[in-house]
Amino acid sequence: MFKLQNLQSYRDENGKPWVLPVVRKMEKKMSEDPTLLHEYLPVLGLEQFSNASVSMLLGEDSPAIAAGRTFGVQALSGTGGLRIGAELLNKHLKYTTFYYSNPTWENHHLVFVNSGFTQPRTYRYWNPKTRAIDFDGFIEDLKNAPENSVIILHACAHNPTGIDPSQEQWEKIADVMEERKLFPFFDSAYQGFASGDLDRDAWAVRYFVKRGFELVCAQSYAKNFGLYNERVGNLAVVMSDARHAAAVRSQLTWIVRGMYSNPPAHGARLVAAVLADKQLFDEWRDHIKLMSSRVMGMREALRSELVKLGTPGNWDHIVKQIGLFSYTGLTPRQTEHLIKEYHIYLLKSGRINICGLNPGNVEYVARAIHDAVTKFPEEE
Repeated sequence: MFKLQNLQSYRDENGKPWVLPVVRKMEKKMSEDPTLLHEYLPVLGLEQFSNASVSMLLGEDSPAIAAGRTFGVQALSGTGGLRIGAELLNKHLKYTTFYYSNPTWENHHLVFVNSGFTQPRTYRYWNPKTRAIDFDGFIEDLKNAPENSVIILHACAHNPTGIDPSQEQWEKIADVMEERKLFPFFDSAYQGFASGDLDRDAWAVRYFVKRGFELVCAQSYAKNFGLYNERVGNLAVVMSDARHAAAVRSQLTWIVRGMYSNPPAHGARLVAAVLADKQLFDEWRDHIKLMSSRVMGMREALRSELVKLGTPGNWDHIVKQIGLFSYTGLTPRQTEHLIKEYHIYLLKSGRINICGLNPGNVEYVARAIHDAVTKFPEEE
């Protein structure tokens, strides 16, 4: 029995959760530090953590940071960042319309509607025929969006499809959003974890900032630090004028105060300490390279096995995708066959978590997919 459907986190080759060694090391050090107390953090969280998060996202040499046009707010992981950002945009800036990709992470809709947005809409993203981005549909939907719509964009490793726009496509997206006066809200859940390269995974956000966009970005440390249950996140806010920073911080303070008062300290302290220490930072970067390499290696292995078997269709999309998830392109009938005949459990959409694969089962999974695709061709 192989469960490929409901894993939302990284697993090692034995299917076990992996606590990063640098996290173990830092937690031990923190437990032995008598100066660390359990006092409340400020409402907007640990400043060292938020500063380090914004720097990691935008780059240490970011002109926006140098000009004081950006700051961070500690949040309850990426979901909390989305929520307080959405509250700010709706309650204080009066945005009412938001767009999210079709498909997307299901919580995007719920978070924004619960924050007061009244006009939820989708933009086309996944083309099941080409198993790639429906880029023409994406752009057409952006062009038809009313001014001042908030557009939720996945910074990297699109969840759930695993396929990202190219840099040239991001440039076109920015062109249309600038022309239509649309507001970018990035969701960055996989920086460093996706490709193993922190700068590469932040390229889209940095490009939009370079273009002069005002934007917000929800950052999560669940995946790239393995801190799923610590709820460590940040909301990065980028403005065109540093003089507005104090007012925006004030409004966010009231939002957080009325929602959960202030955030937890343990995970934020851990992340801040690792990001601030060069040796620990280098260790952590090696860890995320290891995780991303395993995921990419299993993508290559699955595709290779399918090609070796002569499985009908083109399977290059599996290696063109990135991050934890893959839209395999399997039909509901094919996935049903995998479940009933091979006890391989995945969603009807064909989405799998690549971490469910390992060297011991990838051949079995490939043979099962080959059987399903051969017996139940897509045109039927």
